[in-house]
Amino acid sequence: MPAILTITLNPTVDLSIHADHVAPERKLRCTRPETDPGGGGINVSRAIAAMGGHSTAFVALGGPTGDKVMHLLAEQGIGLTPFPAPGETRQSLTVTDAATGEQYRFVMPGPDWHPRDVTRVLDRIARAAPEGGIVVLSGSQPPGVPDDFPARLATRIARTQARFFLDTSGKALHRLMEAGARPVDVLRMDDLEAEELAGHPLPTRADTADFAEDLVTRGLARAVIVARGADGNVLVNDEGRWCAQAVPETVVSKVGAGDSFVAAFALSRARGLSQPEALRWGSAAAAAAVMTPATDLCELATVKRMLRGCKLETV
Repeated sequence: MPAILTITLNPTVDLSIHADHVAPERKLRCTRPETDPGGGGINVSRAIAAMGGHSTAFVALGGPTGDKVMHLLAEQGIGLTPFPAPGETRQSLTVTDAATGEQYRFVMPGPDWHPRDVTRVLDRIARAAPEGGIVVLSGSQPPGVPDDFPARLATRIARTQARFFLDTSGKALHRLMEAGARPVDVLRMDDLEAEELAGHPLPTRADTADFAEDLVTRGLARAVIVARGADGNVLVNDEGRWCAQAVPETVVSKVGAGDSFVAAFALSRARGLSQPEALRWGSAAAAAAVMTPATDLCELATVKRMLRGCKLETV
């Protein structure tokens, strides 16, 4: 089975706590924090492990918090390729109001990167990329990493024949369109990011599929996935247009749904499943993830249960 390498340049120690009620200007008595390693690529690796797969996490780590991330990953049995970050690894905090169920998420920026750090990490990733495998870049980039980093990475790993899966947003997504670099193999975004990139609303699945098809035609990616929330996930490649929808039994927390989707999609492709079938697995994993609290990700038994009711339709 092809190897999977996930990339996290801006990891975090995720702290999750509950308070009876969140209100300003008062001491809030909280539960003991639950601690998890976080960041897009790390979460993808954690979800792959939860589904019985294996990946290696390439993670930029620095300082005592970075040591904590390394320790947490080792506890979960996730293979690690560490890279020395130019500063202390960040922390993030999720606070759940027990009275309302509302969540408050506080996310720190991470250390500042310099051009020489970017050059070094590109070199290291290019050496670590598995020949004929899958490379997943997911999550935010730390301050100082240029917007064209995904485009530069796509070019650097081309020699390995690895498939490049990218889950990005904002300026990096716009820059990818302008860069004229090697097309990524799979590009994923959510519906708000797609509408911002398109410059207009995408109210229907067909509208989303038209937008994604345009990106494929223009050579930005060989396949484009757009998450439409409760309306499912749309996939377009040069062979067709599909939507997969898995309906969760209940929604506890939306944290980690996107990373669980990417994990299940990448693992399915590594196991030889077609892209439409991988779309079903990704949708089932995302639905399973929203049924778990805070920074917990999908669970295999729930993914399989969601998969049974996951509908795949052409668009």
